Amino acid sequence: MNNSFKLSKQLMWLITLSFVIVIISLGVALPRVITPVAEANLYNYLSEPLKFINNNVDQTLINTEIAYISISQKEISSSDNLNDIINYKNLDKLIKNMPEEKGNFTYNNQKYYYYKIINRENTRIAITNDSYIKNMKAKTLTAIFPIALITYALVAMLLSIWSSIVVNKIEKLKKKIDNIDNPEFNHNIHFEVDDEIESLALALEDMRLYLKNQEEYRNQMYQNISHDFKTPLTVIKSYTEAVEDGVEDEKEAIKVIKEQTNKLDNKVKSLLYLNKLDYLKDNKDIKLEKININEIINEEVNKFKFTNKDINFKTEIDKKSKIYGTTDNWETILDNLLSNSIRYAKKEIKITLKNNRITVYNDGENIDNDLLEGIFIPFRKGVKGQFGLGLSIVKKTLNIMNYDIYIKNEKKGVSFIIFHKK
Repeated sequence: MNNSFKLSKQLMWLITLSFVIVIISLGVALPRVITPVAEANLYNYLSEPLKFINNNVDQTLINTEIAYISISQKEISSSDNLNDIINYKNLDKLIKNMPEEKGNFTYNNQKYYYYKIINRENTRIAITNDSYIKNMKAKTLTAIFPIALITYALVAMLLSIWSSIVVNKIEKLKKKIDNIDNPEFNHNIHFEVDDEIESLALALEDMRLYLKNQEEYRNQMYQNISHDFKTPLTVIKSYTEAVEDGVEDEKEAIKVIKEQTNKLDNKVKSLLYLNKLDYLKDNKDIKLEKININEIINEEVNKFKFTNKDINFKTEIDKKSKIYGTTDNWETILDNLLSNSIRYAKKEIKITLKNNRITVYNDGENIDNDLLEGIFIPFRKGVKGQFGLGLSIVKKTLNIMNYDIYIKNEKKGVSFIIFHKK
């Protein structure tokens, strides 16, 4: 069952509902607003003739819509049209219904209005029914209704035009989304008005380009991973076949196979750890505590200083500096940085802790600027065409602990500088 409720239908319902509200407002609210104004006019209309009536009602002043009553000490007189205005046989009782200076009362389901002037000589009363009020309401509605209807029609037409433009824009965006992975589709969408939909179109284009770059990055990464894994696998296969053919010593082959297997094992572990970091970056429950970074640095230096005796390790530690995180994470970071540094260093590696910053320096060759931008991306080709995950692991691990890293080419050598994000 199709439950779609398109914007055009929603707009039609909105226009119809608005029309009903306008009709109700004109038929109910407007008369209530008009009534006080009409009554004020009617009381003025009743009061004016009373100024010219004395003790006896002058029949020449009689208005067919208004009846008059004159009350003096001697007699009560009324105009001849009183019964035409109100068929009230008992004049005394009628006068009792008009105690105030002006007002209205209901008789036989019809409303009557009166105005009274009292002086020493007599009391003069003008009385009429509610025909004037009804006529004024009818004339006002007759004058206002066409204007309101035309105004409403124009507004509805403008809304319809505007909605069709908006719907057309949305349909273009929908086509763009449906074809977001279609390279042959024309994704160049530009609207004349710089509004929220234009901003959405620009955001969609940014997202499309990001997804495209991510796809290209993944494809490149898969190729690099395949290449990185292929080399040790090829070596293992070659030595296995050589042993089977009797052209290679079995012990020597096993030694090489173990070395290549360890390389593969380390690569797999690094890849799994990298995926783990992608999960941990969204985890807000990681507890970061002040750690003994001096002890961790010394342990890491002791671990690596025998791997290459030609390299001299130096440390410069400011014990006032404070570093936060977890011991395991900082061991992983220094492990990868020192592994990278010892690969390119010539004679010296130096670790400095100062002003809450950690610098790992090696005196190797400077890194080309073209390589610096993507050096922390997994399996991105780096210095000397090397692939790897080490620096990517460093970057992501630091981000989890609210730290970051950048690389600086020195006059001689390269520095990896770790700092706390503000």
